[in-house]
Amino acid sequence: MGVTVVGAGIVGLLTAWRLRREGHAVTLVAPEVGRDATYAAAGMLAPISEVQYGQDRLYPIMTASRAEYSEFLAELARAVDAPTGWRENGTILLAADRSDRDAVADLVSVQQAHGMEVEPMTSSVLRRREPALAPGVSKGWDVPSDHQVDPRLLTGALAEALAAPLDPAAFPGAGPAARQLRETVVALERDDDGAPGGDADGGDDAGAAGRVAPRYRLALASGEELVDERVVLAPGLGYGRIAGIPRRHPLPLRPVHGDVLRLRVHSDQLAPGEEQLITATIRATVRGRSVYLVPRGDGGIVVGASSREDGLAGTRAGAVQELLDDAAAILPAVKDMELEEITTRARPGTPDDIPLLGALDDEPGVVVSTGYSRHGILLAPIGARLASALVGPPRSDAPRSGAAELSAADAALLASMDPARATPDDPSDPSEPHPVGAPDASGEPAAAGMSPGPTPVPPTPAQKG
Repeated sequence: MGVTVVGAGIVGLLTAWRLRREGHAVTLVAPEVGRDATYAAAGMLAPISEVQYGQDRLYPIMTASRAEYSEFLAELARAVDAPTGWRENGTILLAADRSDRDAVADLVSVQQAHGMEVEPMTSSVLRRREPALAPGVSKGWDVPSDHQVDPRLLTGALAEALAAPLDPAAFPGAGPAARQLRETVVALERDDDGAPGGDADGGDDAGAAGRVAPRYRLALASGEELVDERVVLAPGLGYGRIAGIPRRHPLPLRPVHGDVLRLRVHSDQLAPGEEQLITATIRATVRGRSVYLVPRGDGGIVVGASSREDGLAGTRAGAVQELLDDAAAILPAVKDMELEEITTRARPGTPDDIPLLGALDDEPGVVVSTGYSRHGILLAPIGARLASALVGPPRSDAPRSGAAELSAADAALLASMDPARATPDDPSDPSEPHPVGAPDASGEPAAAGMSPGPTPVPPTPAQKG
């Protein structure tokens, strides 16, 4: 069976990889790899420290996906020798002052009530662990199981794995190298004119002989077309800009913008033998605002992230100021670091912050996987595995790779993420804002909610990783 995956963020890439592992012939279509929300993400795998009030239905999804990360990364390492930025460095929750301490303590009580491993730290232990922290930091809690990856490295490794020849002994039943097309899908419709025995675009797809007629036709911005039997739509906010089937199945996605900073620690800020100023990921509450500092292995620190829905696709100056002020309140050395990059991206949010994952009601060959908001990196493994299960087994004449049937737990997770739960009753209601990317009143396409790239702070050194 051929499968086209639309979108090459972390969710689309990992879904394509999973499908290839299950024996499918995969085509991945996206204008760029990992350049939208994934590009800005800090990569925290933090089902505990990411917990927020009122998100009880999200906890099981986060926890289940985090549990799959180690196996996924080990499998990826067998396919390609490429870095992923995986670091088992843990996370520390901090409160800047007494009022912040009460707020963090209340949230910690929620985490502990759900059986999560969060332990209070004495001041002496905190100082030994992270001596560079500001002296006035009020209180800390240790979350040893929340680690990190580097999304930019990870997306590169996945793209390489999709194209790499795979050892049949290590990857029995895997599909052929994926086709990766740098194109934009502008429309998707059911194809009623396909004929068996080959690709509509003339490609020599492996296993095409004897295949059943293609089912779906994808129109590309270049004017070309693809025809395939199954389609996974994982384009983030781009879902609403695809005509045809997606327009008839509107989803309440909204752009949730985030501004992220990348800093560089100078060697003169480090003691002899030190490689970083902080060892753990720091998640702090400062004057009621949240800020995180994620140390990279190359000496960089990622600071983020604002969360705003003000409609500004570019970077808000005040958000950058707040991030720097809050980060410096926790780690004073921030003021002397080099500001290498400011990146603004919009994440695909949903009304309840739960992703939208499932087959469309009247189009079982189309699987939707979007709406991961700020949890896309963490939730990618569970999203990819369940999307692959919804696509179904590969061609009947292809060797099976051992894809398991859905468990009761998986079925429950899918039920909680069912796109049908969030479909607007009347998408033409004028009181509702038009979907992201749909034409506005002037007839022009609405903004996608993405800035075209990172905002460098000149002079900017060459991008590392």
